Amino acid sequence: MRERLILALDADDAVVALRLANGLRDYFAIAKVGLELFSATGPSVVFALREAGFRVFVDLKLHDIPTTVGRTARVLGSLGPAFVTLHAAGGVDMLRLGVQGLLEGSREAGEEMPIALAVSVLTSESRAEPELLATRISTALAGGAQGYVAAVQDLATTKAVAPSMISVVPGIRGKGGSPDDQARAATAQEALAAGADYLVIGRMVTEAPDPVEAADALLAGLFE
Repeated sequence: MRERLILALDADDAVVALRLANGLRDYFAIAKVGLELFSATGPSVVFALREAGFRVFVDLKLHDIPTTVGRTARVLGSLGPAFVTLHAAGGVDMLRLGVQGLLEGSREAGEEMPIALAVSVLTSESRAEPELLATRISTALAGGAQGYVAAVQDLATTKAVAPSMISVVPGIRGKGGSPDDQARAATAQEALAAGADYLVIGRMVTEAPDPVEAADALLAGLFE
């Protein structure tokens, strides 16, 4: 299960993020670097996490004109991450150039190509229309993405469109826990039951009084 759990390092300090990741390495094999941490530290945190033994998920949700996304993806691919996100709303051409950029960047650096994940609809949005979801997942598939990010409530639709694509579910919260700004949150058990391949775990562990205790309770709950 450790290989399927992604730790969201939502911090603006590399020292804080690395300390948190290292303290939770028994529970998480993958560390997610989002906009906040990447903006504060740049690529160095990706290298530091890799050196610490983590697979790294670079979650920047690339969404711009195709050429810009392609060039940016080339840079990110050279860093050696395991996953990189691009927004499916950018369209097929943008996604294709993004995937091509990841391939070129990783090859030039002698790294394995990252898995390109297309973001469907943010979990902060209260509802994702099935037609929009289907369109975005079809776009992701046509654009060469190997997987997608979607709320647990959306998996029935996304899996019907692309059953072979990797599914990553964010917005995981404990039972009865605060959803914070996640309008479509779910428990880890609900996400796994719906067929999620990977779960993104953030505040329910990272902001707990004792993160290790919270991670231990999370893992124990998955086997009840």
